[in-house]
Amino acid sequence: MGESHRTVVDSRAVTEAAAGQDRPELREAIREFADAGFAGIQVRVHDEQGDWAGSAGVRELGGTAEPSTNGAFRVGSSTKTFVSTVVLQLAAEGKVGLDAPAADHLPGFGLDRRITVRMLLQHTSGLFSFTGEYYPDGTIVPGIPWQGGEWVEKRFHTYRPEELVRLSLSKPVRFEPGADWSYSNTNYVLAALLIERITGRPYGEEMERRILRPLGLRDTLVPGTRADIPGPHAHGYHRYQDAAGQWKTLDVSRQNPSWISAGGEMISTAKDLGTFMSALAGGRILPAPLLAEMRTPHPKSGEHHYGLGLFVQDLSPECGVTVLHHNGGLNGYATLMYSTPDGRTTLTASVTTGDAALDPAGEFPKLRDRLVNEVFCGGQATG
Repeated sequence: MGESHRTVVDSRAVTEAAAGQDRPELREAIREFADAGFAGIQVRVHDEQGDWAGSAGVRELGGTAEPSTNGAFRVGSSTKTFVSTVVLQLAAEGKVGLDAPAADHLPGFGLDRRITVRMLLQHTSGLFSFTGEYYPDGTIVPGIPWQGGEWVEKRFHTYRPEELVRLSLSKPVRFEPGADWSYSNTNYVLAALLIERITGRPYGEEMERRILRPLGLRDTLVPGTRADIPGPHAHGYHRYQDAAGQWKTLDVSRQNPSWISAGGEMISTAKDLGTFMSALAGGRILPAPLLAEMRTPHPKSGEHHYGLGLFVQDLSPECGVTVLHHNGGLNGYATLMYSTPDGRTTLTASVTTGDAALDPAGEFPKLRDRLVNEVFCGGQATG
């Protein structure tokens, strides 16, 4: 398999930028990410103790500088919460009905008229995800390349949103509209196209007008085909096997995010994401009835507890806390975006990959849950 690339991280390289606060339990929880082989992590917490920010690891492999606690990063699927919020604002204004056929606003695709706007936001449309589908029997039906050497070769390729949708529609649906739940990036590309059709503006401009500017999120953007991350940022890495079977670790901080489009293209900071989640959960962006719908899990989503662009997670009975979240993962980057239902406690973070991978069966979920536990449960056991 070739020589493994090792990330050398000084586990003491942990900083915090808080008003004289020493939160050793948080510093220890984030240090563990660096010790596990992730290149770096930056974290922001807002709770009854105030604001705390910290980082661990390195900004770039081979360097010694620590990640900035307010560096920019690719947020991945946390983008979906922003997109859903704009659609729900349009619903509040009477410009779209959540239970109206999505095809009414998206002619030309031949969408099944049973697919409603709500189904797009809650992943019950049954549409094939353009990034590929994994079936319970082990069958994999590929979509566009999004990992490995094939993605590396195409990481600066421009995809049109309509192209991603048409690829999806050329594949068999997973189930009849509304019959089940399955996470599909196609749903949110369609939701963004719906925003554009209704408003007459690119969805990034509408996002800027409705959310980013009003909340002062100056370091958050919808990049489109822009490959670079503006301003200070930690570097993200993609580990893959080349044609000769050798393992490579490649800096993929620069990539054309049109391959994921509105399913996960946005760039932000931990500070901006915390401001957004606090405002959203605190009722400052959406009317109460629509916020309530957003955070009501669909029964078919099972253990995922997915509403309209938000996961709703009950932490352990001992803790007795519910959190709203939508984390994200994009080649090189992982994002945490959590809030209590009242918006008063938030946890936002970015992890950059080095040797360690965002493997659902690996260390990442354990480290994530440990950090969530420290912030929302005061270190009580969860699970």
